[in-house]
Amino acid sequence: MKNKILVYLLSFLFTLVFLSCSASLKDEKELLNLRNTFSNIIPKPVSITPTNKFFILDKSAKVYVEPMNTETSFIGKYLAGIIKPSTGYSLQVLKSDENAVERNIYLTINGKDKSLGEEGYELTVSEERINLSADAPAGLFRGVQTLRQLFPYSIESSDIEPGLWEIPTGTIKDYPRFEWRGVMLDVARHFFSVKDVKSYIDLSALYKINYLHLHLSDDQGWRIQINSWPNLSTYGGSTQVDGGKGDYYTQAEYSEIVAYAQERYITVVPEIDMPGHTNAALASYPELNNDGIAPSLYTGIEVGFSALAIKKDITYKFIHDVIKELSAITPGPYIHIGGDEAPKIDSIDYVHFIDKVQSIVYSFGKKMVGWDEISKANLFPTSVAQHWDNEIILNAVKQGVKVIMSPASKTYLDMKYDSTTGLGLFWAGYIEVKDAYNWDPATQMGGISENNILGIEAPLWSETIINLDDIEYLAFPRLAGHAEIGWSQVKGRNWDEYKERLAEHGLRWTEKGLNFYRSPQVLWK
Repeated sequence: MKNKILVYLLSFLFTLVFLSCSASLKDEKELLNLRNTFSNIIPKPVSITPTNKFFILDKSAKVYVEPMNTETSFIGKYLAGIIKPSTGYSLQVLKSDENAVERNIYLTINGKDKSLGEEGYELTVSEERINLSADAPAGLFRGVQTLRQLFPYSIESSDIEPGLWEIPTGTIKDYPRFEWRGVMLDVARHFFSVKDVKSYIDLSALYKINYLHLHLSDDQGWRIQINSWPNLSTYGGSTQVDGGKGDYYTQAEYSEIVAYAQERYITVVPEIDMPGHTNAALASYPELNNDGIAPSLYTGIEVGFSALAIKKDITYKFIHDVIKELSAITPGPYIHIGGDEAPKIDSIDYVHFIDKVQSIVYSFGKKMVGWDEISKANLFPTSVAQHWDNEIILNAVKQGVKVIMSPASKTYLDMKYDSTTGLGLFWAGYIEVKDAYNWDPATQMGGISENNILGIEAPLWSETIINLDDIEYLAFPRLAGHAEIGWSQVKGRNWDEYKERLAEHGLRWTEKGLNFYRSPQVLWK
């Protein structure tokens, strides 16, 4: 009898301890979820003035927009779409109403503060309402990303989460440091579907990225349909690194990507690499070769072995036709022509080639962008040079040409984090999360100052990656840091403070199911 009583007592005590622990774990998660998130925003805003209270969103709230038009309506619905999965709230998006009751969200373009520019915004949260204002729709959209980060991290869940939806009160005024804050995705070495590219666009938009550079052609594959040269895609796009089955975007699919990015105020910059990195094109059309003989398709990862026949007239007809078709389906102002790693081309011939291609791009109303090496040529003031590894970029600066900073040792997302991480290469060195964050574009290279810089871009080459999980792993957490370098003011930005904010974003990424790298340099929650 005594033994039975003892068993019952132990069982009762165990149940109490279990329930207590479960409650503690639940409380701990709720405390994490409701933490004042003003201190966790990435990129860091220009100014934050907290008032240490909370706005509580409930299912009766509405999103009011002023003025109501196609763009602002989309932004309102975009915000409502972010909120719905985790809250279960179907917020109506309506034209602003002066008689509306409080406890709503108000999105307004008022044009009153010109210091905000195209992408700046002011966000004021009180206990009664949320006001987000901007001078232009792009600023309103950027502000929505900040508002999204003020919600508890479980706002990123795809399932309905219980609890209060509290947002800290205060005022944020914000605008970007640099005009160009980009990411580049190489779809040539390995191809990625329209769906995967859209996913990368959405992840980039969360951190106020505004340019998507698509590397559409290389030795291993040609990924965009060109109607006047059909073999480029059907044959040149038929394989990829390691010999896997390739693919390409039809012009309709490319336009779908462009439109999707435009809705998120991201400009697509297509790249057709030339005169090197052209084996897929050379294999598709023998007349583009000096000897008139098409090489075999290539599935390795070496560089520098291919080159267009730059002294043939047919080569410039080819380039003219490609740029013409690409320009017609690219509403953005830029066409990237690559220009890197062409050692088989004589230096004088190379300069002549770039000069001619630049004029072709300009003839279709576009501005030319190219890697470091194009700085050897006579560049138009509207052209842009992208720095990756070469001091020749200083020639572009001397010509008054703006520069995009993409130093390989800092921004290349395809570099391994360290020797233990499987994906990626390491020719430019290992790039841990701190390395990717702890630098500044204006001091990276002597001779390039703030006034010379158009912005920053983080390229992701695809020699070792084959799916969206791989993209996420190499891009995050580093992409968030690059976004902050491009957006936030340099004053007040430091690693020790940033890594605390980054740890909080790990909670959001976990809710989203993001396959991110849990760097040992960050104390993840």
